[in-house]
Amino acid sequence: MIQCLHAMLFLSVLVAFAACDAPPVPLDDILIEKTFVPEQCVRAVKVGDYVRYHYNGMFPDGKKFDSSYDRGSTYNVFVGKKQLIAGMDKALVGLCVNERVLVKIPPHLAYGKQGYGDIIPADAILHFDVLLLDVWNPEDGVQTNTYHTPSPCTRKVEVSDYIRYHYNGTLLDGTLFDSSHTRMRTYDTYVGIGWLIAGMDQGLLGMCVGEKRIITMPPSLGYGENGDGSDIPGQASLVFDVVLLDLHNPKDGITVTNQVVPESCTRKTVTGDFVRYHYNGSLLDGTFFDSSYSRNHTYDTYVGKGYVITGMDEGLIGVCVGEKRTVIIPPHLGYGEEGTGSKIPGSAVLVFDIHIIDFHNPSDNAVVTTIYKPEECDKRTKKGDFIKYHYNASLMDGTSIDSTHNYGKTYNIVLGANQVVPGMEDGLMEMCVGEKRHLVIPPHLGYGERGVTGEVPGSAVLVFDFELVELEEGLPEGYMFIWNDDVSPDLFTEMDTDKNAEVEPSEFTDYIMRQVKEGKGRLAPGFDPNRIIDNMFSNQDRDGDGKITEAEFKLKADEVTHDEL
Repeated sequence: MIQCLHAMLFLSVLVAFAACDAPPVPLDDILIEKTFVPEQCVRAVKVGDYVRYHYNGMFPDGKKFDSSYDRGSTYNVFVGKKQLIAGMDKALVGLCVNERVLVKIPPHLAYGKQGYGDIIPADAILHFDVLLLDVWNPEDGVQTNTYHTPSPCTRKVEVSDYIRYHYNGTLLDGTLFDSSHTRMRTYDTYVGIGWLIAGMDQGLLGMCVGEKRIITMPPSLGYGENGDGSDIPGQASLVFDVVLLDLHNPKDGITVTNQVVPESCTRKTVTGDFVRYHYNGSLLDGTFFDSSYSRNHTYDTYVGKGYVITGMDEGLIGVCVGEKRTVIIPPHLGYGEEGTGSKIPGSAVLVFDIHIIDFHNPSDNAVVTTIYKPEECDKRTKKGDFIKYHYNASLMDGTSIDSTHNYGKTYNIVLGANQVVPGMEDGLMEMCVGEKRHLVIPPHLGYGERGVTGEVPGSAVLVFDFELVELEEGLPEGYMFIWNDDVSPDLFTEMDTDKNAEVEPSEFTDYIMRQVKEGKGRLAPGFDPNRIIDNMFSNQDRDGDGKITEAEFKLKADEVTHDEL
């Protein structure tokens, strides 16, 4: 009775096959009771498969005679090849990984009348609590199951490609043995040239960037009979859950896609040009790392001279103002094996979406295009002329900078007096009243590297559309005042109204202004008359005492260096 109670305690845990008080019934075949069945059974054991399983072996009274757990190692064996007792050979067929069963084996399918040494007596019924952990077949190859495919997939992994990927590595029963995610670093390697275990070398082929797949391999294509010596046991099937992040080949050059080229493209960049462009930079999997837009400032650089990474140097050649393109740069033309630290990992393919804002060459001159010219054009602008014109100013991408039309008045300057940027000086020369022009000014003839804070970016090409409205002819070079009539032979006496033999500033000013008013003389247009006259007086006042004597007074014709009468 005590023996029966002992057996019942054991069977209450393992689920009894028969009641203790039932009469003995001869056991003709094995009895199997499933104690755990996994939700998914991708594969069931067949004759000829190799399995790894844990077990506890007990007699009907619950006494344990053997255990794989106690040895700290699974039992590994081929099924159906008489490497096991017949009952176990039979019981393992049809099991799934992670399935757990209680197996009752009669003596004639176990160790029979002979038993097994001092461990198992003759005619012993054996109970086994079995947990299947792994199954594979010598005929097995690599199995792949893609559960996410990106769209589009323009390129797939081929032999000798270099890839970056994340993975979780598990045994067939789900036991995790390694993960790139926990190290927070991708696994980076060449594919198909023996840098990986054979199963991974095969399983990664054909993947797209962004693809996710399960790669399952038998131990012959993994770590074989010995495992890896720590986390992977010998003869273990391996399962890798992989996501591909990056792909390139050492022979790759840059790839240009998604081009949007403006219809009017009169010029394309060449080596030595200075380019202003916006960009968004990301890795091949879409991870963002930098943007000029976030800084609200273009990236400005010379192209083809090594000022930027090689791939970008190449990608910026042959583009038009306003063009948009995607440039894909392999790491050997980017930041190489080292990357840039936190933002760009080593051996990363880079993707730049770029928009060309403008470009110029340091040898460029201002480019003038006449849009409209009156039929009668007898009088043309020259240095010293006082002109009035309307303009619309913008950047090369069309961004408006300024317009005289916004103020309802013209812009007025003296040509050649450095009152506008050099490129505008060039563009306004030789114009007729009513003429309209289109002018493109490179930055070195505009506002240079600094630009104008809040208005014109540094190194920006300027575009002006302008119309000459009015022209007043200037004086000959070097003159601020000229006579329209013959000069009076008694000029000094006429100025000296109080007849004290000295010309005071007020007398000088009144006289000159009267000559201008009466049309006898003309001041240089576009300047403050009082400042001109003050300058003329200072030139005549040789000793600087605030008055002009007859001895000091001389006409321009008598002077070599003085700019006066």
